[in-house]
Amino acid sequence: MKEWIFSSVDALLPTFVSAVLLYFLVILYTRIFGLRSFSKMSSFDFAMTVAVGTMLASAIVNKSPSVVQSGIALLSLYLLQSIIALLRQRVSWFNESVDNQPILLMDGSKILSKNLKKAQLTEDDLRSKLREANVWNYSQVKAVVFETTGDVSVLHTSQDTELDPDILQGVRGVSHLQ
Repeated sequence: MKEWIFSSVDALLPTFVSAVLLYFLVILYTRIFGLRSFSKMSSFDFAMTVAVGTMLASAIVNKSPSVVQSGIALLSLYLLQSIIALLRQRVSWFNESVDNQPILLMDGSKILSKNLKKAQLTEDDLRSKLREANVWNYSQVKAVVFETTGDVSVLHTSQDTELDPDILQGVRGVSHLQ
């Protein structure tokens, strides 16, 4: 029980040094590869963020992998994300085959139940996101989109402003929009 709560003094210094070195390595890699490293623009970006966090935690509290191995593994992840981002920009079939497509959940005040099912969301989930977006009444909603990252975008306004169709380009179910 004592080992579970306390560590030997010998284990504390390597843990601290690993944390500091890897922390600065992540900062360096992020400066080199750009802020995209921690964005949630695509499912790959989200996977990158989770992988980096998991790798850091593992490398900091365990003796294996070493700090150097962890640094190489982190570099590999950053490189892979950069390659995927480049391919997504330049090769349309690659982008279409690897990215999820956003899906329309609400057309104005109308809830699109079939699309909710496709997105594996409930109406309670949707109402929660509407509340987060400060929607007081369904009539305020222009559209609700389940994004490729898992975020829900609520497009709303209290004015009678037209929604630019280009904003919803590439969203499944947009043909429902009036």
